[in-house]
Amino acid sequence: MNSGKKKLFCFGFGYVAAHLAKTLQSDSGQNWQIMGTTRDPIKRSQLKDKSYQAYLFEDIHPLIDPLYVLEGVTHLLISVPPKDDGDIVLQAHLDDILQIPTIEWIGVLSATSVYGDRSGATVSESDEIKPTSKRGSRRAKMEEQWRKLVRLNDLPVHIFRLAGIYGPGRSALDSINAGIARRILKDGHKFNRVHVADIVQTLIASMHKPNPGAVYNVSDDDPAASHEVIAYAAELLGVEPPKIVDYDEANLPPMAKSFYDENKRVCNKKIKEELGIKLLYPDYKAGLKACLTEENIDTMFL
Repeated sequence: MNSGKKKLFCFGFGYVAAHLAKTLQSDSGQNWQIMGTTRDPIKRSQLKDKSYQAYLFEDIHPLIDPLYVLEGVTHLLISVPPKDDGDIVLQAHLDDILQIPTIEWIGVLSATSVYGDRSGATVSESDEIKPTSKRGSRRAKMEEQWRKLVRLNDLPVHIFRLAGIYGPGRSALDSINAGIARRILKDGHKFNRVHVADIVQTLIASMHKPNPGAVYNVSDDDPAASHEVIAYAAELLGVEPPKIVDYDEANLPPMAKSFYDENKRVCNKKIKEELGIKLLYPDYKAGLKACLTEENIDTMFL
């Protein structure tokens, strides 16, 4: 990226976008102007209090005067979850995005659910996607819509397939503290996670080294069973872990059940080789320790 003023617009100012914005501003100072959308008027006010320009947006409430709002945007992050017919951002504002002459980079947050169930096998970006869940099918359709725009309109689109996201305020530590953690055992079931800080460093590395059309798996190095993660989080907190419940007896709701129906390991070699990523938290133990430290520091200053 050149050193001039940059403008990031986030469709969906959620957990990842908030951490990305904070990091860009702390690392680059006033070189970044941050803008984004939310569905919640209260959150919009909170974003404005942080000096972010915030706008209301959802599928039934597109941006008002989008050409004015998106004027001068250099970087665009898409983190709004898709629906059955794909990306609601493209449905509402494709023509407007195509008219941004300053755009340098577009990042689309997808998920490793597009690979579906692989019976424990390892998947990489070169593998065919075969979603086996509703959320995976939605992400796959969204990806194809954006990749088509690379081919037809030469847009600088980059797709990031995120593993299970966690970080401060959003981890097994918080589930235990809230009394909602469950240790469910399904033989052979493991999955990858990724700390939000490693997502952020990957996004920023891609901004510095754009490769339109690229797809990246963003995950840690250590796929692990969820019951092991909960047990370790309980150990860090000095509490007894929940009792293990067998998957067949867990009576899970459909959304949680679909998570356990997919079993795969995610290869993250591409972000290391192409973007030079060295993971800050290569496994859940390092990540949870960091979460605990950060949350304890935050508590000290409340």
